Amino acid sequence: MSEPIRVLVVDDEALLRGSFRVLIESAPDLTVVGEAGDGESAVRTAREASVDVVLMDVRMPGVGGIEATRRICAAPESGSRVLILTTFDLDSYVYAALRAGASGFLLKDTPPADLLSAIRVVADGEALLSPRVTRRLIAEFARMPEPASPPLANGLKAITDREREVLTLVARGRSNTEIAEHLHLSMATVKTHVGRLLDKLAARDRAQLVIAAYESRLVSPR
Repeated sequence: MSEPIRVLVVDDEALLRGSFRVLIESAPDLTVVGEAGDGESAVRTAREASVDVVLMDVRMPGVGGIEATRRICAAPESGSRVLILTTFDLDSYVYAALRAGASGFLLKDTPPADLLSAIRVVADGEALLSPRVTRRLIAEFARMPEPASPPLANGLKAITDREREVLTLVARGRSNTEIAEHLHLSMATVKTHVGRLLDKLAARDRAQLVIAAYESRLVSPR
């Protein structure tokens, strides 16, 4: 039997932390290895404990969730993935959280079963980007000025035409299954292309591929 997914719960409200703990530990394949009430404690705990997924609140006293996410994901030895959970459905939070390295974004009114599923998806190395979040990202990028020099110009030069097609579809929020159907490829081939894109663009997961595609203007937000 495989080891359970180790989760760190971060929220400034003790009642919510307790509720999340009870929910998460009701699943046999998940376990809570720590709690934190602020970003500083979250960063410290993520470094000290072996954490697979950090369930991260956004607004907290002191170091907030976005900065804590940035610090956790920037640590060279970090294997932790961050799943943002917040009541604030705002463009700035969606973009900032994913730009900081988060692998997913959920609202606190998400059904319990969907939250547990999201933890598993993120722990498995995938990104959790719903069509709604992807649309909000596109809208956010549409308001941003075009960068003077694309940040991933060298990486983009290394990708093949087929990889460019796959990246474009990933940036549009398409799943591997949808990409396979659209390009008439097998699932294994799509996964291979996505894996190569992650390596060539030095991206942690699909969320970062979306950021890379739009920031480099490979995909137009308009």
